[in-house]
Amino acid sequence: MSRPRAWRERTDWVPVDTPRGRMLRYLRWTAIAVFLVVLVLNWRAYGVPIGRSDLLFWIAIGLACASIGRHPVWLLWVVIDFLPFAAVLIAYDYLRGVADTVGMPTWWTPPIHVDKFLFFGHVPTVWLQEHLKHQRYVGVRWYDLVVCVTYFSFFFLPYVTAGWLWLRSRRDFYRWTLRFVALSFLSFSLFVLIPTAPPWAADHCTAAEVADHPNNPSCMYDVGVADDGLLGPFTVVQPGAAPWVERIAADSFSKLHIDVAHTMWSRGAVSSNKVAAVPSLHLGATVLFGIFMWNRVARWWRPVLIGYPLLMMFSLAYAGEHYVLDEVAGAAYALLILAGFRWFRGSQARTSTSESSVVEVRSSSVVEVRGALATSLETTDG
Repeated sequence: MSRPRAWRERTDWVPVDTPRGRMLRYLRWTAIAVFLVVLVLNWRAYGVPIGRSDLLFWIAIGLACASIGRHPVWLLWVVIDFLPFAAVLIAYDYLRGVADTVGMPTWWTPPIHVDKFLFFGHVPTVWLQEHLKHQRYVGVRWYDLVVCVTYFSFFFLPYVTAGWLWLRSRRDFYRWTLRFVALSFLSFSLFVLIPTAPPWAADHCTAAEVADHPNNPSCMYDVGVADDGLLGPFTVVQPGAAPWVERIAADSFSKLHIDVAHTMWSRGAVSSNKVAAVPSLHLGATVLFGIFMWNRVARWWRPVLIGYPLLMMFSLAYAGEHYVLDEVAGAAYALLILAGFRWFRGSQARTSTSESSVVEVRSSSVVEVRGALATSLETTDG
């Protein structure tokens, strides 16, 4: 009975109370231990893999090790499930990188006006960097470390979540990956239609330099900034800090002793689409994760699921990556995706219920007709 069930469920293919079953279980745990050792050694040599394809590769290898001793089809399902996931996301990366070549005018000032309206004339990014940012690299504070870890958790969270869900339930794996992919491609639509400059770019440029709504002006790469930058001058400057908005999310890598990851991030930042700020996929994925996992984890995790998006909001604004408007748009997109899938599942359930009701009505009608015929025949016979 164990073999037919083993190819559908994550159970041992061979009973563990047999010599062969014990050997396969020992082999599985040995493979997992070797995988973890090799992974740590690779991290020490080449840094933490923040590239999407590299990360998915390591996750797939780990899942394959964890599938030893299960039905052999589970090794095949690792490939079947993760290869399309990786292919779709790699295609998304390519499309996102060329979204700014479509020719739509880039938004430079509208997000500034919205943030100032929401925060009584202040841009949160400017205020936070005025009061919290110190000299870069050497003046890193504890909250800079928290911001660094929070910001870069986005590059791991969706894929580690996919791997964890795959081990628990392939059905939940498919539900999560479909929602995350849908969020990514729905966000891509706005990257194309309304390319938007982030705070760190806007503060490097003057109104005259972006009057024609360019998507990649040279002012974005200026080391300093004039007092007439779009975000205006700083009114408060901490010791050693530069009086303009900077991208500081990666500054704490050196304190975390993962300099290779900082190098990889810097190279990736050079080739990425710098005006894909609306919506914030960082916050969208975080909100999506929190709501999706709400009923799938123990209750004592729920404060974390609430606090994580709030911490991400702070990190994105403080690090100069997003305006609050961008973040609100990302959260709204996540809610839209969840509502869309919920409506779809509800529609399927209603359709199934309706079809079942029709079948029941037809069955009861047939029974009634048969009963009526039988009564009529009995009457006739009488």
